[in-house]
Amino acid sequence: MDRRQKKTREAIFQAFSTLLEKKSYNHITVQEIIDTANIGRSTFYAHFETKYELLNAVCKELFEHIIDSAMDKTHTHGLYSNEETPQSVFCHLLQHLQENDNNIWGLLSCESSEIFLRYFKDSLNELIQTQFVNHNRKPNQDLPQEYLVNHISGSFVEMVLWWLKDKKTHTPEELYCYFRAVIEPIL
Repeated sequence: MDRRQKKTREAIFQAFSTLLEKKSYNHITVQEIIDTANIGRSTFYAHFETKYELLNAVCKELFEHIIDSAMDKTHTHGLYSNEETPQSVFCHLLQHLQENDNNIWGLLSCESSEIFLRYFKDSLNELIQTQFVNHNRKPNQDLPQEYLVNHISGSFVEMVLWWLKDKKTHTPEELYCYFRAVIEPIL
């Protein structure tokens, strides 16, 4: 993808995010996206066949960026000035969320938040599988692995929603301690 295409794609993503903050996904039209992005209809359709395809692309890019950034502890976005990076990928993930990467808070609290929460939870599953379950699971566990991953990702998403409703008054480090206290007994 050349620079011009990337710039157009970013304009479409930004327009879509702006509209999602104002109204639900189901009430947004392709025409509104086109008008907000200040592009032509053929340009939109050169990038995305449908509004749903755009939604999938936005979610994929957003959550891949956040999860990949959290897993790559060298990718700190200037979060840690002179401090060491956190030991936990989940604490790092919470710090990226606190930084509001790509307006994640707007998307998680908009009218269409259930769509983004589903993508967020699905994105967490792989992270949880590799960071917790594969490394820490006790050998004679009676719980099916898929159930355990689903439970942990659901718990993390609910914690993030609680944090959002609580206006982020707790630090990522405090939240991680709460999360670890709840999750460690089941692992």
